[in-house]
Order: sequence, then C-alpha cells, then structure tokens
Amino acid sequence: MLQPGTRAPEFTLPDETGAPRSLRELLADGPLILYFYPADFTPGCTREACSIRDIHADILAAGLRVVGVSPQDGDSHRKFRDEYGLPFSLLSDEDKVVVRAYDVDGPFGVGVRRVTYLIGRDGEIRDALQADILVGRHTSFIENAMRLRSA
Repeated sequence: MLQPGTRAPEFTLPDETGAPRSLRELLADGPLILYFYPADFTPGCTREACSIRDIHADILAAGLRVVGVSPQDGDSHRKFRDEYGLPFSLLSDEDKVVVRAYDVDGPFGVGVRRVTYLIGRDGEIRDALQADILVGRHTSFIENAMRLRSA
C-alpha cells in the first residue's frame, strides 16, 4: 500500500462503458476516493460497493468523488453497477498494472487487496486504509474524509 504524502501514480483505465478515464481527469473536479476491490459480485465487494452507494450523495456534497478499481472487464462492471444501482464509475484493470502501481496486489500476486485512498486534487495521497476483511472500515474511512473535507 502506498503511504500518505506520496504522489499517486498516473493511470488511464477503461470504465464500465469502455471510455478511458485518467487520474488527471478524475482529479479535475476535486479530491478523489479511489478504492481497490477484489471482484464484482462477491459478498464483501458487494457490501462495500453498496455502502458507498448509500452515502454517495454525501460524498458528492463534501466535494469528493469516488471510483472503484478491480481486474474485471467492463461488461462485468456494467452488470455490477446495474444490478446494485451504483452511481459511481468502476474501472477495469484486467492486467493489474494499476493494482501493482498502487501496491495493492494480493499475496504472491493472487487477487487484489481491499485498499482505499484519499487523493488530493494535486495528486498527493492524503490518507490510505487497507482492510481486506473488515469492509465497514472503508465506509468509516470515507465518512471521516467527508467530515475533514467539510470542516
């Protein structure tokens, strides 16, 4: 996991529609919550995505944006978004290039660690959390970021 105070690696990945999305573009409207998750439709990842969905209006009101990244393709992401009404983009990192750049590759290169980053508009990582099993800690992390942003 990359540490706060480091520069977030630039990337361009396709979203669920196949459109390329770069970190620079995502930061244009302000700070970004960038979360990495193992797979669409798994119980923990579904719970995490739905908890973010449920506070999404508050995230936007705090001046933050949120984007998820996992190795599934755009078709899987589109189905996942549609099934659960997710109002944020999901980026496909099928070759795990960005997963490795953000140091969230699973043990021995298997899977993806569940990590959430708060990235400032300037591209600096402001805060980070890794909690592979404790999904609720990611929602608490985002809620704290919203409180700090609003203060």
